[in-house]
Amino acid sequence: METNYLRSFLSVVEAGSMSEAARRLDITPAAVAQQLKVLEQELGAPLLRRAGRTVRPTEAGHRLVEHARLLLRDVGQLRAVVADPDEHIDLVVGAINTMLHGLMPAVLARLVHQRPQAHVVVRSGLTNELYDGVLREELDAAICLHPPFTLPKTVRWTSLREERLVVLAPAALAGQDPHTLLREQPLIRYDRRLGGGQAAERYLQRAGITPAERFEVSSLAAIAMLVAQGLGVSIAPDATTHWWSHWPVVRLPLPQATEARRFGMVWLRHAVRERAIETLAEHARQAVQEHEADRLLLPATKAAKAIKAAAPKRR
Repeated sequence: METNYLRSFLSVVEAGSMSEAARRLDITPAAVAQQLKVLEQELGAPLLRRAGRTVRPTEAGHRLVEHARLLLRDVGQLRAVVADPDEHIDLVVGAINTMLHGLMPAVLARLVHQRPQAHVVVRSGLTNELYDGVLREELDAAICLHPPFTLPKTVRWTSLREERLVVLAPAALAGQDPHTLLREQPLIRYDRRLGGGQAAERYLQRAGITPAERFEVSSLAAIAMLVAQGLGVSIAPDATTHWWSHWPVVRLPLPQATEARRFGMVWLRHAVRERAIETLAEHARQAVQEHEADRLLLPATKAAKAIKAAAPKRR
């Protein structure tokens, strides 16, 4: 039996459609359909059925799902079992979007510089999705926020940093009071479905600030771009990113105490690939240390350059 066909089957079940599964697998829908047809013939039972515009597993398909996940996990561990863990790194890692658009490229660059043959599959998602993926052993590790509960002893957690709320403002407003900006400038709100957005809303309520909301956006990169264009200000986590030094945006500390979101890496204890995971965790810690200076408020020299860049040109 071709294990890739099982991967296609699980992808269709997770995506709910063959076209979406094909997009995720980077193959054609016709190829996915052919693989599933062969799989059904080999197993002697229909595995999927159409329900409107979606595809759902049959009773036999439901029984196959968990067995297929276990089988693919075991197949994936074969290389790790026979390989020298000091030489071979082959991981599936989850990361929240803030990490993907911020520190993850630096972590992977450090890893490949030391281990040129390393292979890492990176999958994005929300913290709760990634944590569940680690527990189900679909992910070797996840770089995410600390879940809002005490972690069981079966998992390991390494803290990378804490991110407190700041006000993001155009560089030309660098000297203004943060609360005044939040009251007087249009607010580009960080998505309230996310933990950082919820923390921002709680801060505004505690401070008695009712902002004039203009946008609500789930991407910190997009928020920073909008702020750089002078379309408003925002209150958001001071995330590990590389945008701040390139855009005319300043990060202003808030006068009242703010919540900190804990950011780190989680994985199962005694995982087959644990030594490779620990290597990745060490590179993540070092990448955070190397970029910590850029995570602080802009130094006066950078702020001055940002303000100059934002100022209108004289003709």
